[in-house]
Amino acid sequence: MAGVLDDDSDWVTDLENALLEECTATDVYCICKGKPLPEGMRSEVWQICLDVRDKGNQLDNFNEIFDLPNQHELREDCTKFVSKLDNDGEEQISIVSDLESIITFYCKSRNLTYSRNNGWIELLLPLLTLKIPICTVYNLFEAIRDNFIPQSYQAEGNAFHILRLLLLYHDPELCSFLDTKRITPDKYCVTWFQSLFAATCNMQVIINMWDYYFQQSDPFLIFFLSLIMVINAREQIMSLKDESTSVIIETLANMPSALEADDVGDFCSLAQYYAVKTPTSFRNDLIQNIYSGKAEDNVSVSQALCLPVSVRELVQNVAQGAGNMDTVRFFLVDCRPVEQYNAGHLPTAFHLDCNLMLQEPSAFATAVQGLLSAQKQALEHGSNAGGEHLCFLGSGRNEEDQYTHMVVASFLQKHTQYVSLLTGGYIALHNYFNNNPSQFLLDHNPKLCIVCAPVYNLNMTDKNSKSGHSSDIFGKISAVMKSKSAEVKEKLIDYIVNPNNSPVQERHVSSSDKIGKRYRNVAPVFSIDDDHDYITGGENPKEEEETRELVQIQQWLKNPSIVEHFPCEEVKLNGFMYKSHLIITTSDLVVLREVQDQKGVAEVIVKRPLSAIVKITAKKRHPELITFKYGIPDGENLIISDMDRFLIPNADKATKVVSEQILNQLKNREC
Repeated sequence: MAGVLDDDSDWVTDLENALLEECTATDVYCICKGKPLPEGMRSEVWQICLDVRDKGNQLDNFNEIFDLPNQHELREDCTKFVSKLDNDGEEQISIVSDLESIITFYCKSRNLTYSRNNGWIELLLPLLTLKIPICTVYNLFEAIRDNFIPQSYQAEGNAFHILRLLLLYHDPELCSFLDTKRITPDKYCVTWFQSLFAATCNMQVIINMWDYYFQQSDPFLIFFLSLIMVINAREQIMSLKDESTSVIIETLANMPSALEADDVGDFCSLAQYYAVKTPTSFRNDLIQNIYSGKAEDNVSVSQALCLPVSVRELVQNVAQGAGNMDTVRFFLVDCRPVEQYNAGHLPTAFHLDCNLMLQEPSAFATAVQGLLSAQKQALEHGSNAGGEHLCFLGSGRNEEDQYTHMVVASFLQKHTQYVSLLTGGYIALHNYFNNNPSQFLLDHNPKLCIVCAPVYNLNMTDKNSKSGHSSDIFGKISAVMKSKSAEVKEKLIDYIVNPNNSPVQERHVSSSDKIGKRYRNVAPVFSIDDDHDYITGGENPKEEEETRELVQIQQWLKNPSIVEHFPCEEVKLNGFMYKSHLIITTSDLVVLREVQDQKGVAEVIVKRPLSAIVKITAKKRHPELITFKYGIPDGENLIISDMDRFLIPNADKATKVVSEQILNQLKNREC
């Protein structure tokens, strides 16, 4: 025990000596290792870590005229907050005066408007406990605001989108649960971001947390602290599945209040561990955006399917080899068409042809199993290609990346951990190597490469594409998967309304419906198959040229005839996907396609009577991909005239609701 005390004394002495000289935040961290600071040294250490030690008295420029447009509101808030403190009356008056002076001058010097619940007062209260001159408090407050508070923490800003992507990366099941409940981070952690937890934790917890925080000098630590806050409470959150959204949000928002001072060390260390296990390029690419208040990149972050990874980080990761397996190691999944892969790829890339997902689902499932097996073997053997973290690579062109995004989405829907997507795809990778891609890309063929020969025909035959056939192990595995695709086609399953197929029947239609008996003259509608029906009309080629009705989505959803609403993606025959909403009314099936660049606006692209649906099919291997087919009975057969296809996360419920509404219509006709 004496040795521990000696060690403690040693680092405190080292810190005292360092403070007598010129030292940096790095020097402080090397000495303190994130420990809570001695009370008498805290203010000086914080000034060093926040680089305000020699900043001077900025309040000399304050004219002490308190005339903000909402000055009365500010004074009222300061008084209200301070009244909760355990200080005597005179001290409370002094604190209120200091708070009002600092915030008034800050608003005037930055041309800002004070607003209630913006976290400023909560940020200042821990600083006032340091018992230091008000000018030093101001300098610390300004530095924290500039360097540690995300300036885009509004609902539309990048900060909350990034936190969701981090949660999706590390705990996709929990993220999916919150998404299903429509609980995004902006619903529960605004106060965490804008006050560095000061609004939700007790004072000693905040002091200890900020000791660690400022020693680290890492503004992105707030994201990982917030991430740990949510992940640590996953069991509690998941147990609230039957509670209302408001109850779950309140539980999440109040979680930091349960922290105790002794928990802070482990809490912060765990956040650091998760930071090390996360790709770093997203923070390098977004740090200026997040902490400068600029909003140029909001669209790309808000629409990101998963955590983005830069080409630079991927290439450096590949170059480092197996190395330290405790950090991020990528297993690269190249999702381009086989002819593109064979015309150039990174040596460590495993090929997964994303076209198989729609064309040959069972072959795709087999390929995925091969991918996971190869990943496991690469990890076991310490291969340079091995890594726990899946990084998917597309072509960088929208026509192929529609499929790539479907593949990534399928992994996310299965709650696969550590899923990321290379920003810019193969084109960005190729351009990164500038004028010498052949030195880094295996089997690079300038005549067939989509960057070197942009007019290259993507539909060229496999025979021509084999000129660039890969000799590496992953290329061989991919080639085997491709050649076996014809042998692993899915088998056609009986209609799910067939009583003999009870496991499937129970999934879509309850046995109490007794369709086979009561409606024996009605053709079977629901099945799981390969969608091989002959379509006389197909998708209307003139559809895109038609002028469609534009509607406000939220307003439209208030229609009392709506039975159920399902967010989905419309899938066209060419592979293009559109964010949409599938709506079932008592009589119709309606689809609203969201309009890009017009938030909350959609086009009515489908409106068909439920009676026109003659068949609903789903892939056995991809049950979320649902096809509604329209046509007329022809004896014992069906003539399919048109169809609509959707990727519906909640496909089970959607097909059940449609079937129930069709049955209701049939019952009403009988009556």
